[in-house]
Amino acid sequence: MAEALSEFVMSTGFASLGWQHLVMIAISLILMYLAIEKKFEPMLLLPISFGMLLANLPATGLTSPPTGDTPGGLLYYLNFGAETGLYPLLVFFGVGAMTDFGPLLANPSTMLLGAAAQSGIFITFFVSLLLGFEPLESACVGVIGAADGPTSIYITSKFAPHMLGPVAVAAYSYMALVPIIMPPIMRGLTTKEERSVIMTQSRPVSKAERILFPIITTVVSALLLPSTAGLIGSLMIGNLFRESGAVERLNKTAQNELTNIVTIFLGLAVGSSATAEKFLSVKTLQILFLGLFAFSAGIACGVFLGKLMYKLSGGKVNPLIGAAGISAVPMAARVCQQVGLEEDPNNHLLMHAMGANVAGQIASAVAAGVMMAIFG
Repeated sequence: MAEALSEFVMSTGFASLGWQHLVMIAISLILMYLAIEKKFEPMLLLPISFGMLLANLPATGLTSPPTGDTPGGLLYYLNFGAETGLYPLLVFFGVGAMTDFGPLLANPSTMLLGAAAQSGIFITFFVSLLLGFEPLESACVGVIGAADGPTSIYITSKFAPHMLGPVAVAAYSYMALVPIIMPPIMRGLTTKEERSVIMTQSRPVSKAERILFPIITTVVSALLLPSTAGLIGSLMIGNLFRESGAVERLNKTAQNELTNIVTIFLGLAVGSSATAEKFLSVKTLQILFLGLFAFSAGIACGVFLGKLMYKLSGGKVNPLIGAAGISAVPMAARVCQQVGLEEDPNNHLLMHAMGANVAGQIASAVAAGVMMAIFG
């Protein structure tokens, strides 16, 4: 009886529970709190944190590969979509279906602001190299600055799968902190006069323009940078569903059922990659710091180009909209609107900021394609 009891005790997870497991469980619980109570990107942060919890409970076999006649664990199979980059591409179907590129088409110059905000990616890439990261790892860290969770996960799954957990947590945490991170940078880099600029109303955009845009963007991007075809193509077919008006069922499915299902699988898979041996390291702290640096540098570069456009236009462009060039749609644009309204209650920048914001969505995918073309 005593022997049987001893065997039972040794078969439980308590027998294998170490301090590393306890630390990771605590981190997962903190992330759950931020998702549930503070509403920090809860749609993905909650499944990520629960996947992290499951992966760090010892002796469950949830992450184990198949052996002989024994099938693998649930998280092992869910990881297939994350490791191959399939989940982020499917998420982009939904992102495209939910994105209105009208503000960008109404003011094409905002594409420059979206491109400028990606400078944080490349600045951080070189800083990461100086800190001792490998080139592929540096590319993954830099892409956090795009403020585009699916793109960060996609690139990391291709270049450095061992960094998937820290990169995903950093990317989505900073996206959730947009309302806190952006305003001080925007105010610090602009004058009251610049923030008070009221921009003219954008022109209306025809349905033909809206339909042709995703088609032309896909063709041009894929021909210039073939490595972007997956990301840009997924984004643009979702947008074509939206703008064509011919496939409303597909449009609604891409926005809702498909995105929701893939988000659950993606979150659990990414969270399960954050095991103690991979997550508890000095490199993880460096990734979190560099991710914040990349994010802040991207915002600053967008504002700097906005200031240049303000000068060249004779004071007709409000530099604040440059900060929306990062790819946190539509939160970044809303923050620009809020900061503008603080200076003048009649200063409605939302549609102009949305132009830069959706441009950043495209530019982040192009920046990722550049990284893949160089290192892929």
